[in-house]
Amino acid sequence: MLITAEMVRGMRPGSVIVDLAAEQGGNCELCRPGETVVENGVSIIGTVNLQSKVAVDASHMYSRNMEKLILHLLGDGALKIDLGEEITKGCVITHGGEVVHPRVSEIVTAKGAA
Repeated sequence: MLITAEMVRGMRPGSVIVDLAAEQGGNCELCRPGETVVENGVSIIGTVNLQSKVAVDASHMYSRNMEKLILHLLGDGALKIDLGEEITKGCVITHGGEVVHPRVSEIVTAKGAA
């Protein structure tokens, strides 16, 4: 047992424990395999076989992020590349035939000098 009931009660409300060992009884004393328990405002997630669900959730999260990025770049419906804007600046590698991403530019320059 890694997390006792007393430890959970000492945590701030809103804290979350994801017990990856829920299937074997859990590492948290208050874990109930297959359930999410809320004790004193602390959520204890006891999902069984969580590892098999991560890939699907990660894929959904990635697709949502890509959707938001595309909507951000489209702005009012037309593609808008504003390299002064933080999100766009961080994800655009080349623009107008030039390498515009600072880190990639450093790597390209260093490899060209070698």
